[in-house]
Amino acid sequence: MKKLKYNILAFALLLSSVVIAQQTPASKQTNAISIEGATAHLGNGQVIENSLIMFNDGKITFVGSANMKIARQGNVMQAQGKHIYPGFIAPNSTLGLVEVDAVRASDDADEVGAMNPHIRSLIAYNTESKIVESMRPNGVLMGQITPRGGRISGASSVVQFDAWNWEDAAIKADDGIHMNWPSPFSRGRWWLGEPSMLKENKDYKKQVEELSTYFAESKAYQASNKSPKHLPFEALQGLINGSKKLYVHVDAERGITDAITFTKQNNIKYLVIVGGYEANKVSNLLKQNNVPVLLQRVHSKPKNDDDDYDLPFKLANELVRSGVLVGLENAGDMERMNARNLPFLAGTCAAYGLDKEQALSLITLNTAKILGVAAKVGSLEVGKDATLFISEGDALDMRTNKLEKAYIQGRDISLESHQTELYKRYSNKYKN
Repeated sequence: MKKLKYNILAFALLLSSVVIAQQTPASKQTNAISIEGATAHLGNGQVIENSLIMFNDGKITFVGSANMKIARQGNVMQAQGKHIYPGFIAPNSTLGLVEVDAVRASDDADEVGAMNPHIRSLIAYNTESKIVESMRPNGVLMGQITPRGGRISGASSVVQFDAWNWEDAAIKADDGIHMNWPSPFSRGRWWLGEPSMLKENKDYKKQVEELSTYFAESKAYQASNKSPKHLPFEALQGLINGSKKLYVHVDAERGITDAITFTKQNNIKYLVIVGGYEANKVSNLLKQNNVPVLLQRVHSKPKNDDDDYDLPFKLANELVRSGVLVGLENAGDMERMNARNLPFLAGTCAAYGLDKEQALSLITLNTAKILGVAAKVGSLEVGKDATLFISEGDALDMRTNKLEKAYIQGRDISLESHQTELYKRYSNKYKN
């Protein structure tokens, strides 16, 4: 009887795991598809009215006007009045690394220690995440999975959101290493009765010197016989030879300037500023050094008392006008859940000065360029992955971002999630 109870319990657990699992990844594309008549937003600033998009074997084979006399391939979909977009990309995200914040066993976002350049977020990425699943109905089909914590957090990877495992998901493994730059300033701790105003961080210089010393030790290791093997120092070599980018998370003007100086001193080839709240104050320096910015969440409050009330909304426009390559990230409170709102952040940028197609590039081609995956994704161009979707209307407007179809690498993916299932369940309840 006891054994029977255990068997029943095991069976119940199995059923529950089946119920909560993500949808089975879509099958590989076997038939060519032609989408005709929609307005195509290519992601590179161009728009084609009455377009024809064709793809086969997971790759885009034709992008042009439906007026062209060319044979349609495979299954032909009529999409008049609809809009086609490249899949949106969510950079600097912990999607798939944390499922339930209150359950420590489901949290793989950070590791113990301050210097962890050898930590790889990719191998902790959970393709079965229900949170990841909920990104796809808004057109967010890819992301840069990024570790947190410490001074050097580890390596991020770029993935697509329809996969059996992390090997299948990877678009670019270990694209870069993330560093949390020391803050030049700190705020008083109000719970201890200290003033809340900004004050200088007395340990700032020491903290920057610690980073310089760490990189100097890494270079000394690389020049030695590398025995015994030091995995963190091995990982830093990618920053020197250009196989990895250095993503520096920093907001302050002085911190951004010092980070650029640091990369020059250490012969680091590629630097990306993540956050960049005061990047507009050093936009000329960023442009001169070809340093792109993954800009902080647009839907934020101003951080300083003398900032314009709408500074977060118009910051992207100011940087783009200065010639800086800009993408949008969504880090902050509830960043995983809010990653699905990424297109609406771009929509806000359009409302505050940017052309609508420029705003679209912030979450498509610009981000793909910054992450080093523009040869594969980020725009609707021949030869790139057929990662795209069809929307009823403007995908940057939450009122009209209604997906009808979505494809990842040519696979016709499901747009259902546990949230859409709940919506249908309770809609039916009140209809009846």
